Amino acid sequence: MNSDKYESILITGATGSFGKNFVNFILHHAKEFKRVVVFSRDELKQWQMQSKFSTSKYPQIRYFLGDIRDKSRVYRALEGIDVVVHAAALKQVPASEYNPHEFIKTNIIGSQNLIEASLDKNVKKLVALSTDKASSPINLYGATKLCSDKLFIAANNISGKNKIKFSVVRYGNVIGSRGSVIPFFLKTANSGELPITHKKMTRFNITLDEGIKMVYESIYNSFGGEIFVPKIPSYKILDVAMAIAPNALHKIVGIRSGEKIHEEMINSYDSSFTYDLGNKYVIMPKIDSVLQRYKESDIKFKNVKENFCYNSGSNEKFLSVEEIRKLIKTHVDPKFVPF
Repeated sequence: MNSDKYESILITGATGSFGKNFVNFILHHAKEFKRVVVFSRDELKQWQMQSKFSTSKYPQIRYFLGDIRDKSRVYRALEGIDVVVHAAALKQVPASEYNPHEFIKTNIIGSQNLIEASLDKNVKKLVALSTDKASSPINLYGATKLCSDKLFIAANNISGKNKIKFSVVRYGNVIGSRGSVIPFFLKTANSGELPITHKKMTRFNITLDEGIKMVYESIYNSFGGEIFVPKIPSYKILDVAMAIAPNALHKIVGIRSGEKIHEEMINSYDSSFTYDLGNKYVIMPKIDSVLQRYKESDIKFKNVKENFCYNSGSNEKFLSVEEIRKLIKTHVDPKFVPF
């Protein structure tokens, strides 16, 4: 769909779980990129990453130490860059409730720094990662990501003669990601008791490979202004507990501050602007020209039902206990998996 040629890419937060694996994908499967820039603030993680992706073995890679809060550093990093994938964020819900301004400085102000620098440095495409917690947020983290999403979508309105296109990819929990429930349950299983926040709790589930593929495809398949949402299964928290430790006792500890029983990625308000693309949904910007470009393309899409809501508790597909076990075996570090 996109005829633009891209030769250089920068990934913010590139030493995180998504960033490292996305860089690995680009180096091995996206040969069009002759320059791959790792941008992150963690000196130790960059040093560790260089042991796997050395500049001698991968001459196209560059390591750029910096923070998206530092606008001047962001400007310097984007020199000669065609594509930006924005994965840098503060993400832990409890930490956001205790340190709200830190999350605002990174997730909101940092995003605006990246937008302004991308506009001024003639970047051609920017894809920002979002989260299910940005839809109808009840915690500070989700609220900052909703603000971030709106900043990136609205940035298409101020691009002027610049041809840059901003879009967003929003998805749910990555299986086995740091700080998520599965690593926590695996670590706790030997105690014979698992803490359960709520018996009815559900979450969306996506593998890291699926997230990487969707972000990469969005670089080439976006017109600008879209929020892409994958069709992915949900799991029940009790099924996760059963998959990991079927004989463990369950201790109900209650929902934490800022936590929902079910997550959603598309709320009923957004249904008026949401379309079904087959394997994913797209929330269109309120700009007629973008919808018109979809109509003129060969992309097949249709309206969702009125008051449609994409919620982990009412999802059409739920993972079974056995499916959860198989995913854990495949996508979680084997040294943490007892089965």
